[in-house]
Formats: sequence, C-alpha cells, structure tokens
Amino acid sequence: MTMIDLKAQIRHVPDFPKAGILFYDITTLLQNPAGFRAAIDSLALPFKDRGIDLVVGVESRGFIFGAAVADRLGAGFAPVRKPGKLPSACVRESYALEYGTDTLEMHADAVKRGQRVLIVDDLLATGGTARAASDLVKQIGGDVHALAFLIELVGLNGRAKLAGEQVHASLKY
Repeated sequence: MTMIDLKAQIRHVPDFPKAGILFYDITTLLQNPAGFRAAIDSLALPFKDRGIDLVVGVESRGFIFGAAVADRLGAGFAPVRKPGKLPSACVRESYALEYGTDTLEMHADAVKRGQRVLIVDDLLATGGTARAASDLVKQIGGDVHALAFLIELVGLNGRAKLAGEQVHASLKY
C-alpha cells in the first residue's frame, strides 16, 4: 500500500472540533486491516535494527500506534498521559498552547538511564506535545533516538519545536 493509498483511508472532517479546523480522522484507517498494517510498517520500518529499547506512545492515539510499533521492533512500551491517569510516581512536563498550558506525565521509572527511545504519536502539528514528551524522556535519563508520526501538518511548523531531534512523518499534509 502506498502513502497515497494510506491518505485515502483517512477521513477528513471539516469544522471539528471547532469551526475552521480540518480534522484528520484516523479511525477509518484503523478499521482497514491492510491500511492499519501499512501505517504501522511506515512507522516501524525506518527504525528496524536501530537498537530501540523502548517506544513511548503519547495519549491517546499514540498508544494505538506506539504499542504496535514496539511489538514490531521487539521493544518495550511506555505511555505518556494527561495528569492523574498513571498510578505510580510520575514526572511531569507542562507546555504552552495557543491559549494557556497543558501538562503530560509519565512514570518516573518508565525509562531506564541510557535506553534508546522512539516516541510515537499520530500527529505532529505545532510540536508542543511532542517536545513535552521528549523532555519527559530526557528528564528521567532516556536517549531520544527519534520521534515518529503518522501525519505531519507541515504548515504548522511543528518540526521547529523539535529542532535537534530526528523526526519521521509517514504522511504530510
């Protein structure tokens, strides 16, 4: 399946979650076994044989892709979540939004010092969430090898917030 075929599997929903936003709905892709497999391949294959120890998935769609990528790479998986969702001691990172701030957490023992980590999420937009996830991994001693996204919204320039990081995006809009 080509990247054009993958793009055809993603539903475009205008004015969601608010007027003027075009939402890229991956649920239609997830429902298609060949599309889902190709999406996972597009995220995992660039990192095959790169010694990835742990895949970190960002809430919530990053869990879907991250866990599958971890399985393909023979790596472990750790979630990054919104505050108050993880049951043990956590580290946290706050980041700026267009209006206000948001916060992410991960277990303080989720990453062992020096582990090679691949961060996976469905979408790279402005880069704030991805930067916060990367900072969390580094805060507890992980080596962020790369960040991988199914979709990158190029016009929002999220890569600028990830300067110095290796960034992979399967589909670009």
